[in-house]
Amino acid sequence: MRAKVVVFPIRGRNWCFSRSIDPSKPDAQSSYAPSTLNELSTKIFSSSSSDLSRYSKLELVIDFVSNKMNKAWSNLEKAPQGTVKNKIHGVGLKLLSRVKPSEIFFKSIPKEINGVEIIYPPSLNPRLVRRRLRHIAFRGSVIHKKYFYGSAILLPLTSFFMVLPLPNVPFFWILFRTYSHWRASQGSEKLLHLVSDASHKSFENADTRESLCHNSDEGCDDSSASSPWVFRPSEELQKLLHYVDGEEHGLSQCAISKICNKFHLNSADVVKYRNSL
Repeated sequence: MRAKVVVFPIRGRNWCFSRSIDPSKPDAQSSYAPSTLNELSTKIFSSSSSDLSRYSKLELVIDFVSNKMNKAWSNLEKAPQGTVKNKIHGVGLKLLSRVKPSEIFFKSIPKEINGVEIIYPPSLNPRLVRRRLRHIAFRGSVIHKKYFYGSAILLPLTSFFMVLPLPNVPFFWILFRTYSHWRASQGSEKLLHLVSDASHKSFENADTRESLCHNSDEGCDDSSASSPWVFRPSEELQKLLHYVDGEEHGLSQCAISKICNKFHLNSADVVKYRNSL
């Protein structure tokens, strides 16, 4: 299973890194997560789960809690206007708008993948693309692991707000941030492992292979899985990068919308890269 990652400059030195997810092919990760408490206990305590490590069982619990949080968020989203749930949803949207786009990108990298397909404009050097991917993945693995432990420490403190007659928004927000940093840490470490692996016998000189990929019109078709990464230069992506609002504003909203529609990206997440410092 390969993850498609789209990389392109969006404003000045700001680059966008986003995973392409075809809506007709939902993530297989959700199918492994238990949906009920009985299903969770069965997977953890059944005889067939004896081969599971403690870490795998912990992941099952985290995925179960994540599903519950997603359902609770959906209920808040459907709440009528003016209600307490609707106001909480509005506060949640403001808080989510402050989440960095790189964190969202790392969270989209599933642990099941064994390769990454990098789609980029031919004007970029593939060596530079891979170097920047390695850099943000390494930085993300360090930062999100640190914030994960910090958020986990705050959880017991925010649980004291349970005594109040109002929904414990601080607790659920810190719980979400703990899960989010954990997933971002896992995704960044997985990405770093994939783009740093150059030990395959099919090519001993990775830089030479990247140069060949860059000069090829069709990119490098590596379906044999000899390499954990594949470069796909896209002429269509290159053409869309000409639609700019100026050096200060970067890509126009129209260009971003076209890129997102073509490569199945989330436009709200992509715009965050343009507006980030």
